[in-house]
Amino acid sequence: MTSYIVEADGGSRGNPGPAGYGAVVRDASGQVVAEAAEAIGVTTNNVAEYRGLIAGLKAVLELAGDGAPVAVRMDSKLVVEQMAGRWKVKHEGLRPLAAEAGALVRRLRVTEWTWIPRERNTHADRLANEAMDAAAQGRTWKPANTAPEATNGATPGGTSGGAGAATSGGTSGGTSGGAGGALRGGKQTDLLDAGAIAELSAPTASVAAAQQRAGTGTRTAAGSGTGWAPPTRVATSLLLLRHGETPLSVERRFSGRGDAELTANGLAQAAAAAERLAREPYRLDVIVTSPLKRARQTAEAVAARTGLDVEVEDDLREADFGAWEGHTFTEVQRQWPAELTAWLADPEVAPPGGESFAEAARRVRAAGERLVERYEGRTVLAVSHVTPIKLLLRHALMAPLESLYRMHLDLACLSLIEYYADGPAVVKSFNDTAHLR
Repeated sequence: MTSYIVEADGGSRGNPGPAGYGAVVRDASGQVVAEAAEAIGVTTNNVAEYRGLIAGLKAVLELAGDGAPVAVRMDSKLVVEQMAGRWKVKHEGLRPLAAEAGALVRRLRVTEWTWIPRERNTHADRLANEAMDAAAQGRTWKPANTAPEATNGATPGGTSGGAGAATSGGTSGGTSGGAGGALRGGKQTDLLDAGAIAELSAPTASVAAAQQRAGTGTRTAAGSGTGWAPPTRVATSLLLLRHGETPLSVERRFSGRGDAELTANGLAQAAAAAERLAREPYRLDVIVTSPLKRARQTAEAVAARTGLDVEVEDDLREADFGAWEGHTFTEVQRQWPAELTAWLADPEVAPPGGESFAEAARRVRAAGERLVERYEGRTVLAVSHVTPIKLLLRHALMAPLESLYRMHLDLACLSLIEYYADGPAVVKSFNDTAHLR
């Protein structure tokens, strides 16, 4: 029996926002034998990704019937790990979709669940963006060999996809084109301003709550027609604590995978952070830390004051600066001028023998997703380093990787991100050092 490969993706321009999915089915030779895409109204990235998977599996069943062998490849770590049975599906909104996908899987013979980098999933990503673009223009997405069909003035969104498109499990409603148009290749391609979000039908409770915090919306009494409502779910709070001072930070040297310990001042900074975090309004449930000594010492200081255990999360480690480890910026500039210039200009470029910011971003994002899923509704303290903390903040803000060059984090500073079950992340504080004064 012919084996197949499913590549699937989904995206949301706003998360939640106008969303769509794309799925590609290839035969054993790599030839594309089916495509599916659909705009699915206003929903989240994860919902769209599951919808893409469902569409791909349905397309295989239409092509080959029950028992067909299929390999699934997606750039969604969450979906891959959940469908492989390694992670639990805790978000209520994803459980029906996971169940629907599971029912299809039982009819097929899935030989592998593989996470792939986004740059290796461009075909499915392109289809998802095409579906969202078509909906924004009042059209229904059709495969490339079929002429697109206009919707005769109907409200954009809620369209049906091509062969194998899933029709259940997603949030219904019309999509909008978003603010400023789409940039292809990303899942969260539009940064919707308050006005744009207000245009979306039935905004979720957590979007309303997030806008209230930002001062961009006002919640009014029921029946006023604004759509705002109080949050209906408890946020998962991720407190990000940078470690205290080390000898390398005193001398302003690159400090990545090296295992420097805290100075006496660094220990005092850790103790000050611990004192603050042991009081109201902080009620920590979990402490996780990078495996590096400077972070572990800082985490242990908090654990001693709160009575909590410390868990080690390897992917919260600092970026690997390779040959630059232990050198000052000036020394690097003298010895590796061309490499430094390239590194400062492009987050895809790595130091000699080291790790690029783009590479670090993938593992840090996966770590953040694991923590948010594992400790849903709780308050988690993550003790880490400059680069991972910046990457988590940048991802929450839907900012480009280049934004790392525009952030500053002090030693032993606190930042806070709140995550909601229906998708949005809200940055509530950044580089807070009040406990050090």
